Amino acid sequence: MVEKHSILIISQHFPPERSGNASRIYDMAYNLTTQGVNVHVISPFPTFPTGTFPRTWKKSSDSRIHGINITNLWAWQPISKDPGFVSRMCYYLLFPIHASFWVIIHSKKYDTIITSSPPLFVHIPGLLTKKLTGKKWVMDVRDLWIDASISLGFLKKGSILEKVTRIFEKSCLISSDAIGVTTQELGRRLSDDPEVRKKTHLVPNGVDTGFFYPHPREKKNQIVYAGNIGYAQDLELVIRAVQLVNQHQHLEFIIAGGGDTGSDLKDLVNSLNLQELVHFPGILPREDIPKLLSESLIGIAPLKNLQSLEYAAPTKVYEYMSCCIPFIGCGKGEIQEIANESGAGIIAENSPEKIADVILQLLNDPVRRERMGESGRKFVEQRFTRKAIAKNLITVIEGIS
Repeated sequence: MVEKHSILIISQHFPPERSGNASRIYDMAYNLTTQGVNVHVISPFPTFPTGTFPRTWKKSSDSRIHGINITNLWAWQPISKDPGFVSRMCYYLLFPIHASFWVIIHSKKYDTIITSSPPLFVHIPGLLTKKLTGKKWVMDVRDLWIDASISLGFLKKGSILEKVTRIFEKSCLISSDAIGVTTQELGRRLSDDPEVRKKTHLVPNGVDTGFFYPHPREKKNQIVYAGNIGYAQDLELVIRAVQLVNQHQHLEFIIAGGGDTGSDLKDLVNSLNLQELVHFPGILPREDIPKLLSESLIGIAPLKNLQSLEYAAPTKVYEYMSCCIPFIGCGKGEIQEIANESGAGIIAENSPEKIADVILQLLNDPVRRERMGESGRKFVEQRFTRKAIAKNLITVIEGIS
């Protein structure tokens, strides 16, 4: 007999990976367990950022941490920091195929399955299990993966691959019992189907306010970006903005994390001779991030100005606010709404000059920085703690007929 609320979470990312997606899934799983839910997570052996973990050929491995049962399944692990198309597709596809076999064999142990994308293909085991067993299935959707892939040049618009993935996505949306989206804008863009919208619920990224909090550390003359160093971020513009700022006053820029575009950014820093101003500490232990944020003056969240990214609410923004520092963002849509509603952020146009102007405004107004930081902390405490989000997710699951 299945225990009440025995949930299987399928995710492409999970610790010891240190991406925002990995920490979000861990926090979701942990906060569900603290509320009496039996949680099992299956994910690939750690891979992301690609090229930073050793390859393994083990079929699977089981472990348990903080009440969460974890199974790592073999999948393709790219060894390049910026994998080619074939390697990426193997990475995206082999894990959900392996997971599908695993879930079908073990499905009797769980009453609910949650599949968390991106990438889109992680929903394959959810769809198959729903069709074969009728288990409750919740799609956790964190981005418009197809649209983002097209806008960033990974997928060709109008190609057979795009058409196939859109057919698959539509089938998943129709077949699932509930859909969680990280922002309201994402929910609006995900589908025009009234039946899909009816079962779509807000499950925001949020933040663990007990982990991310303002540490009593002396402030340094630095701004910080902490997260995935990928194609969706306009970090090149921020580097050039820092060069402009330093014509007026000394300021350093910490880019903490790993990802596909890290080597290109390092080449840019070297070409501009900014090695003493822009630093790449790499992927830091998660427990070090709140300290890094607390000693920084401003957090940076520079999304590219693409329509396909207007739904995005980066996890790092919530972490900045939780650590009581203001943030400067780029882009439109959801991130702009967060900045306005929280009073903790300013959105700059996507140009080095405009970003530099906003940085200088905040550098020269410490009272405003402090006020914005306090507003951000209050905002996430009231609306975006991951404990409350997990509780709401249980309510969504219980509402599935």
